[in-house]
Amino acid sequence: MYHHLHLGETTDDIKRKLNSLIRSGEITLGGYKKAKIYGRLNCSSGKRMKIENRVFFKDIGEAISHGYRPCGHCLPEAYRIWKAGKV
Repeated sequence: MYHHLHLGETTDDIKRKLNSLIRSGEITLGGYKKAKIYGRLNCSSGKRMKIENRVFFKDIGEAISHGYRPCGHCLPEAYRIWKAGKV
């Protein structure tokens, strides 16, 4: 798991490192650490969060292992399955 603010010293460093990790496949999902939700990197809900609350994951397994649940907006089927398991 990568914390957005821990990727570099300056905004430019963070952007460069983040782009590099995405291109290399080290990051495929984003997360909101306050609510422990993960979703796609292009999710409109995820893009609205403050950067200090953003985390990134390599895959779904990593997100789940950290206790995160799927986003209902960008991953509706995975969210429905998760929700059904919570009942």
